[in-house]
Amino acid sequence: MLTRILLADDHALVRSGIRSLLTAMPGIEVVGEADDGNAAIELTEKYKPDVVVMDIAMKGMNGLEAVRRLRADHPTIKFLMLSMYGSEEYVMQALNAGANGYLFKDSAAYELEKALIEVIHGRQYLDSHISKEALDLYMKKVALDGTPVEVLTPRQREILQLIAEGNNTKEIAYRLNVSAKTIETHRSQLMERLEIRDVPGLVRYAIRTGLTTSDK
Repeated sequence: MLTRILLADDHALVRSGIRSLLTAMPGIEVVGEADDGNAAIELTEKYKPDVVVMDIAMKGMNGLEAVRRLRADHPTIKFLMLSMYGSEEYVMQALNAGANGYLFKDSAAYELEKALIEVIHGRQYLDSHISKEALDLYMKKVALDGTPVEVLTPRQREILQLIAEGNNTKEIAYRLNVSAKTIETHRSQLMERLEIRDVPGLVRYAIRTGLTTSDK
């Protein structure tokens, strides 16, 4: 029986490379490719894959937000997150969003196959270079102190990502079909909730929590 996989990454060359690795694995069929979170949601609804292999940081809607939105409606689908970053914050955000596994993009092909086998069988998989001890300590700290990004609304996370990607108020307002004043209000609420005083601070926070990366 084939395992049907949807691949989501906003770099065409990266998708092509990962697709080649996946199609070379026995029992794997790639049913579709998405270049951002919105497309991943649409194609997941269309194809109902068994596993979504999803990049964390994508323009448009990032992978974390896409998983958050898909998880509630598709509890049986497995999500394997791909990232260039291995900080405890990134890993925790992925697991909290509903991911079943977390893998570095520069991992060897055999580890990608191992990760898929684990998540397909309902087991959690973390990249072999991730320190489980450090992650456990970090999650205990978060359990005590909380993490502000989890209390942001989906719209606030979306606006935070767009700010971090360099869009100004008018551009965000146009993209979301709202007024510039509405965006300014959201930005003020973000700063208040996150206790951040300026836009560069919001950008740094978005990068640190996996909403975007420094190369976007």
